[in-house]
Amino acid sequence: MKLPRYEQIEVAPLSGAIGAVIRGVDCGTHLTDDVIAEIRSAWLQHLVVFFCDQQLRPDQQLAFARRLGHVVAYPMVNGLPDFPEVVPVIKYPDEQFNFGGLWHADTTYLEEPPMAGLLLAREVPPVGGDTLFANMYLAYETLSGGMKSLVDGLTVVQSSAKPDAARSREKRVKANAKEEGRVLVAKHPAVKLHPETGRKALYVNFGHSIGFEEMTEEESRPILDYLFRHQVRPEFTCRFRWTEGAMALWDNRCTQHNPMNDYHGFTRVMHRVSIG
Repeated sequence: MKLPRYEQIEVAPLSGAIGAVIRGVDCGTHLTDDVIAEIRSAWLQHLVVFFCDQQLRPDQQLAFARRLGHVVAYPMVNGLPDFPEVVPVIKYPDEQFNFGGLWHADTTYLEEPPMAGLLLAREVPPVGGDTLFANMYLAYETLSGGMKSLVDGLTVVQSSAKPDAARSREKRVKANAKEEGRVLVAKHPAVKLHPETGRKALYVNFGHSIGFEEMTEEESRPILDYLFRHQVRPEFTCRFRWTEGAMALWDNRCTQHNPMNDYHGFTRVMHRVSIG
């Protein structure tokens, strides 16, 4: 496959399956339309792109996000007082669980999940706290013909109350909930056609998928369990080590991510913006 040529930015792939680092861009400045177009091209090509040394204020992070799409609110937790669309993602030294610490795509329990996530590292532990990303195009394309024919016709039920995901955000919700106790449920095709690339992506995830509408819970469980294992095979993934000021932009329509919870006793503070 021929890779696009970039005139305004430098793009360095991070793995063979997913991810690239973009250099030569200060996201806190007003970037030209040509630069934004190349960033979007790299993002669609690599599914998640990373920028280093981006010392952005919340208003600058929002301004960059708005060049890529419209900013949408996170349904569970309030954002910063002056910038409600910027949601702090925090783990404190005394906490056992990290926010969203399992394989998932963001808020697939909404009727219209966000197109993308933009995450900026504010404070990172001295070691640990990396994030894994997985390619859902490859997850679908490597299924057998029989499994493809099965999942292509299924509708997956997604819930905000699946226990492992709910536990991972429990402290943040208690401290800063928009509406405590609210459960959100949505139904989506188990395989989605990406609106920009035209490729099919597997659209079930361990964090939120609870069953198939066309099946009983008992029938759904072994199929989902297989897909959850299959879609995060190492050859579908990349791993990013955070530094202060690093920022990730991922395509929530065709990726999943998993922030590692291996830095107990240290603080990790990230600022997330959801893009529709």
